[in-house]
Amino acid sequence: MSQHAIGGYFELPLVSQQEQILPQAARFQSARSAFLTLLRLGKPRRVWMPYYLCDSMYAPLREAGVPWQSYSLSEAFEIAGEPDVREGDWLYYVNYFGICDGKIDALLHQYNPQQVVLDHCQAFYSQPRSCLANIYSPRKFFGVPDGGLLITALPVEEPAQEDTESIARASYLLKRFADTPEAGYGDYQASERSLDNMEPRRMSRLTEKLLSSVSLKDVMERRNANFGYLQQRLSEWNRCAIPETVNAPLCYPLLVKSPGLREHLIGQRIFVPKYWPDVQNSVEEGSVEHVFTNCLLPLPCDQRYGVEDMMRIADTCIDYINRNCNS
Repeated sequence: MSQHAIGGYFELPLVSQQEQILPQAARFQSARSAFLTLLRLGKPRRVWMPYYLCDSMYAPLREAGVPWQSYSLSEAFEIAGEPDVREGDWLYYVNYFGICDGKIDALLHQYNPQQVVLDHCQAFYSQPRSCLANIYSPRKFFGVPDGGLLITALPVEEPAQEDTESIARASYLLKRFADTPEAGYGDYQASERSLDNMEPRRMSRLTEKLLSSVSLKDVMERRNANFGYLQQRLSEWNRCAIPETVNAPLCYPLLVKSPGLREHLIGQRIFVPKYWPDVQNSVEEGSVEHVFTNCLLPLPCDQRYGVEDMMRIADTCIDYINRNCNS
């Protein structure tokens, strides 16, 4: 191996925090590639999947040729009914918005933990549980171009080939930093599409480097403070059951029947995604999943923002609700 280079042009001035994120995890270019690896290794007979889920996490099942059965949720994000999880089956459960740790505790008592796969893609700060597998997606919490983490009892190995597309995929991060969110949005969409290629590769060195510069404690404290502020201001209108204790959630899920609120927020440059529009094509109108897709607003409360930003979000929501509808 050649000696490391000394001198020349500078790289990004990233400072390592000397804290490896989930060191026990195998590192992949995306959560879906981690799930594909798990499916190929474990070869389940069937997987029970929630209707309320991004289609990208169904893609590994199709690629691996594994059949699935879908299940519904209650308004409290609990499994509705009792899926017939038989020998050889897996049960896939999502830690929605990072507020479902208590639901997971009950789930692992109800089902065989060695048949349960936990999707923590929206719950990066949730501790991995003793079960078949835990899957994480750091790019939903930090400014990184790729990355998926897998913790499993199965003897999984990281791919030998590293993801080498991260530099091209990172352009939206630089555009948002140097310009506006709107300027980089097209690049962001292209970056997301590039991850449709889920053939497993190892997490890129760029993402590893970026993650090593994150102060996990600072991020957690800021997210918790922002979430707490929104809960204090908006709980009166929120139909979503928020637990008393949360741990650095993805967002603040506001469930209100307020037609037009999402568009109003976006018009005020408060960007609120829609999870997941394709779901309404596979569920009945009026179902829990249909309501979640159309009425649940994942308000941003991440580490980029402080109390003034949360005040702006809360004021905008409350003013609109009071003027336009009864929640």
